[in-house]
Amino acid sequence: MQEFSKQMKEGGEASLTTISLAISILAVLVAMVTVLGHRSHTEAVLMQARATDQWNLYEAKKIRQDSLLVVIDQMAWQPTSDAKATAAKLVEYKAHIAKWTADLTETQDKAHEYERRVEHAEGRAGHFDLGEALLQISVVLSSITLFTRRRSYFIGGVSLGAIGLAIAASAWLVK
Repeated sequence: MQEFSKQMKEGGEASLTTISLAISILAVLVAMVTVLGHRSHTEAVLMQARATDQWNLYEAKKIRQDSLLVVIDQMAWQPTSDAKATAAKLVEYKAHIAKWTADLTETQDKAHEYERRVEHAEGRAGHFDLGEALLQISVVLSSITLFTRRRSYFIGGVSLGAIGLAIAASAWLVK
């Protein structure tokens, strides 16, 4: 048993086990960063859909408001048989316009907030994507060590993996 252990150490098998373990850890990190990147992209798409919905709502309210303004203008130009009823309707319509004006501002603010969230999610996703790419390259470089027995590939792969992990982690610093 001791002789076999000595042969493994002499053949570099112990260091290959360490390298294999490091490659496995890098592969797990790739998977984690990939999932985070996909979630960020999904968040960006969802926020974009919500922003689009808000802009559609804004447009619908704006069209209603503009249509009612046209009705008010027409009512002012048309002769009326009941001046009190016409005046009451004008007051009612103007109240609707005032409410929709406030609603338009609120809807526009929500749409802009969703757009900011889209930009934020896309910024984070970019960091995750770059980190993922560097981690994948690090797995490949480290794997080359198993075939070539050159530690320089392993050191380069682990170094690149550390950079990729740092870039992916910086996604949480995106403002």
